[in-house]
Amino acid sequence: MKSSRHVILLLDNIRSTHNVGSLFRIADTIGVSEIILSGITPCPIDRFGRPVKEIVKTALGAEQTIPWRYTDSTIDELGELKKQGFSVVMLEQASGAVDYKTCTVPENTVFVVGNEVTGISAEVLALADVVIEIPLQGKKESLNVAVATAIALFRLLDN
Repeated sequence: MKSSRHVILLLDNIRSTHNVGSLFRIADTIGVSEIILSGITPCPIDRFGRPVKEIVKTALGAEQTIPWRYTDSTIDELGELKKQGFSVVMLEQASGAVDYKTCTVPENTVFVVGNEVTGISAEVLALADVVIEIPLQGKKESLNVAVATAIALFRLLDN
């Protein structure tokens, strides 16, 4: 990843601790600058200040190497980041989404992934500068959020 790039990964209502841990590990390996946890997304530290064992187990220490913070509102957070000059790229199967292989990522980007069942809400999608998707060939309708994020981030950022 280019050192001048500032990429934030925003996890919007991810429900699985295992997915959160995997996403921390993926983000660390590609050089994401920061992770923002939003909505119901579990944090690596619980409300009592204890590490969440499922996240720690799958993150393998990445929860300690990448700065992270929590917000309760993805919409407010994206609004603030857009004011700071960030572009918003969302990974979702949605009307108007473009093939992820055709997307170019600006220097300052927020990359948003959503809930494992319901995806990214229409209200949040409305804030996207671009929505990308991974074309699927088989009979399954989707990929696991961590797997899809890894595919997209490595394609978009490893150049």
